[in-house]
Amino acid sequence: MLKMILRLLLFLPLLCLSSFAFAQQQTTNAKVIDSLALQHQKLHTKEGKELDEVVVSGTMKAVSKLNSPVPVEVYTAKFFRASPNPSIFESLQNINGVRPQLNCNICNTGDIHINGLEGPYTMILIDGMPIVSGLSTVYGLSGIPQAIIDRVEIVKGPASTLYGSEAVGGLINVITKKPEDAPRIAADVFGTSWGELNTDLAARFDVGQRAKSLLGINHFIYNHPIDNNNDNFTDVTLQHRVSVFNKWDFRRKQNRQFSIAGRYVYEDRWGGEMNWAKQYRGGDEVYGESIYTSRWEVFGNYQLPLKEKMFFTFSANTHNQNSVYGTLNYQAKQQIGFAQLTWNRNFGKHDLLAGIAYRYTFYDDNTPATAAANNLSINMPSHINLPGVFLQDEIRLDTNNTILMGLRYDYNAIHGNIFTPRINYKWNSDDQHNILRVSVGNGFRVANVFTEDHAALTGARQLVFLEALKPETSWNGNINFAKRMYTHNGGIFGLDASAFYTRFNNKIIADYDIDPNKIIYNNLDGYAVSKGISLNTDLSLKNGLKFLIGGTLMDVYSKQQGLKIKQLFTEHFTAVWNIGYKHDKTGIQLDYTGNIYGPMRLPLLSDTDPRKPNSPWWSIQNVQLTKSFGNGIDLYGGVKNLLNWTPNKGNPFLIARAHDPFDKQVQFNEAGQALVTPENPYGLTFDPTYVYAPNQGIRWFFGIRYQLKN
Repeated sequence: MLKMILRLLLFLPLLCLSSFAFAQQQTTNAKVIDSLALQHQKLHTKEGKELDEVVVSGTMKAVSKLNSPVPVEVYTAKFFRASPNPSIFESLQNINGVRPQLNCNICNTGDIHINGLEGPYTMILIDGMPIVSGLSTVYGLSGIPQAIIDRVEIVKGPASTLYGSEAVGGLINVITKKPEDAPRIAADVFGTSWGELNTDLAARFDVGQRAKSLLGINHFIYNHPIDNNNDNFTDVTLQHRVSVFNKWDFRRKQNRQFSIAGRYVYEDRWGGEMNWAKQYRGGDEVYGESIYTSRWEVFGNYQLPLKEKMFFTFSANTHNQNSVYGTLNYQAKQQIGFAQLTWNRNFGKHDLLAGIAYRYTFYDDNTPATAAANNLSINMPSHINLPGVFLQDEIRLDTNNTILMGLRYDYNAIHGNIFTPRINYKWNSDDQHNILRVSVGNGFRVANVFTEDHAALTGARQLVFLEALKPETSWNGNINFAKRMYTHNGGIFGLDASAFYTRFNNKIIADYDIDPNKIIYNNLDGYAVSKGISLNTDLSLKNGLKFLIGGTLMDVYSKQQGLKIKQLFTEHFTAVWNIGYKHDKTGIQLDYTGNIYGPMRLPLLSDTDPRKPNSPWWSIQNVQLTKSFGNGIDLYGGVKNLLNWTPNKGNPFLIARAHDPFDKQVQFNEAGQALVTPENPYGLTFDPTYVYAPNQGIRWFFGIRYQLKN
């Protein structure tokens, strides 16, 4: 821990001083209006003018959200404060069509689903940089200090033309505050009745006349094992995490931009039997899953000193994972370097954006994935070079019609040429109260099972690859309609409806059903589909009431040999709500947030497995009361999981054979199948993959928030 702290103290100051030596500052005029509304709410200023949110994720350049041909959802810090969480991963659960999915009952690893598509199909960006990917997808959204988050932009649907093959299902762009717009000091500390304690700190400071900096620190600790479902396993993973973020903006001539940022994260998490301790790590006496994560990131944006509008963006990160899952030891290292040069220019009705990109990925672990094919004792780390070029043309046909066309070309040394086109069309009424957007695009994805699927690492099942996995290809279509209306008494009502359809070829399927002791990976001999509709509504009234309600109905399945198979861990229906009331005179605000999920198919070990094959309808609901004192201090508190819902209800157990996690008492036949015996009446083996929701029940929380703006 001491070495880790010394790294934190040395790394970021050196980074910032080296940057200051050869650069000056950026300023931008983009301002974001804080709002709970999803898509199309504008707030009137006292002068009667309207201010509109600025987004960057849809077209890779700053544009009014109303004018963007790509539908972009914007969620500001105020939205996330309605239900505070220790990580942005958990905060996303109240966004329609977005679901944080837990993948392990023991270590609580997870990924982000968008419209039913699993985590690997969603690209995670920080300030537009592809920081979180591959090995970091399961833990990379933890440790982003929420005190430095300005907003989160979400694009649902294909974004591969600009961002590459990982953005098949959409992207989540976490945008941090500019130092000039951040409070001089910000602090947010809250704790829960489960013993969780989260601290977010941020400070803005100036260095001379040419540089401004924002420093953010996050510390989270939960070190109190709880077993409310009485299976002798921790209900929630214990965690100790420290994260430090530092961002610098430099003043330059002609207001040209230059910013650079860095982040370091260290996390120690474990889950397992209640009597587990570190001396049992990797042994077969007491079962535990223990993960040490050490990660650093650097990313920046530099505007070239030319008459043409050209930007050089870059990022680099290293992710080290030292983990054990019972007796299975998994050591992995991933390094990613990214550089991109873009050029933007207007030609009459044409707004051109062109770019060249290069991405290098190094990956090494102690599994057969990085061993020589003919000799498993020879280590052969993966080196992937991925150069690419892209071109985008936004054509403003008239004041009501816009077409956006894009094409990207990447070259993969193993899979060859990759083309990803897309086309978007936007129509708006003269007053922009009605907007229609249509998009079509395709995607291409190369999978890495060991970095993307946590179930592959638990050791509970044997991994089987029927063939060398081919890249997945997909086509996606999306139709979006948005309407905004004003009530006679000054209220604002917004409506946002979408229909989406994605079809995959060569989709990689993890089959849990054929053999209870195996996960069988194979390219689908058929096709897979994700389709559905979603609806968001928001209403803001002058009396302080705000309503944000959304729902998504979807069907996600694969079709093979005439059989339609519903995708595991995917619900047909989900709904979210965020209802708030603020009384300005007293400074009191009440927030009621929640979600509800329909049944989803779950993996069973055999026909005799007594657990339910589908989850029930379930809901997590929260309430919070906030008191603002007007001097920058807020006190807040409330209750999480009001209904005290946990997934063990209605099931005899969640973790199969939790009392025998090393299968020491299981008897097997010659084919390796578990036998039914008096000690093992269901013929099961240890398996923690039956998970779809958190095990954390009702709990209260209390916190204090402080901001010094000047």
